Amino acid sequence: MTQKISNDVSALYKIQIYLDTLPKVIRGILRGGFLKKHSGLVFIGNHVKLMNSQNIEVGKNVKFEPYSEIQGLASSRLIFGDNVTIGRNVQIRPSSYYGVGHIGAGLEIGKNSSIGPNGFIGCAGKVSIGKQVMIGPNVTIIAENHNFQNKTVSIKEQGVIQKGITIEDDVWIGANVTILDGVHIQSGVVIGANTLVTKNVSKNTIIFNHRSRTEKTRYSEKNERDNINA
Repeated sequence: MTQKISNDVSALYKIQIYLDTLPKVIRGILRGGFLKKHSGLVFIGNHVKLMNSQNIEVGKNVKFEPYSEIQGLASSRLIFGDNVTIGRNVQIRPSSYYGVGHIGAGLEIGKNSSIGPNGFIGCAGKVSIGKQVMIGPNVTIIAENHNFQNKTVSIKEQGVIQKGITIEDDVWIGANVTILDGVHIQSGVVIGANTLVTKNVSKNTIIFNHRSRTEKTRYSEKNERDNINA
């Protein structure tokens, strides 16, 4: 691991951390050969599912925490950059488990980015996540939308559209945020907890409040962090 354990951690706690990490390293060694490409250590927790792993590419020190599930069936590779962390119980799905219907576009996530526990990424449309992006727990990212304009045909039969989602570098996304298809989030953005994002977000903007969207420039006021609880 490139990051060092804090000096405040006692020797006993360090031993416990190493003992917990060792099985993840062993799983990474055993299962890494089934990946399309991996550049270094891969940490794989227990009960992790890497389906269609021949289409998954990982960099150095990538961590898949317990019960995470990555479905690799996509028209392009799923790429995880160096030092990416996929949190516990995260689900990443570009396509149906059974290969029926539309085959999704997939996901790319840049180095030093992380997805918090219980996140869901539906990457039927291409989802591109930049470097140094922090995604909190229970975040939903859906790069697909159902057509529903025709009242004489069931919504299910009208098909879907996938515009894709782009999240640039250095973005902080708070807990329970939902990001819908077609959104482009520029660099330096902070998104407060529980926010629904349906439109593009400009560079260095803070947005919050899931009922009526509020936007502010990051550098316009002091102590914004305390106000939004992102």
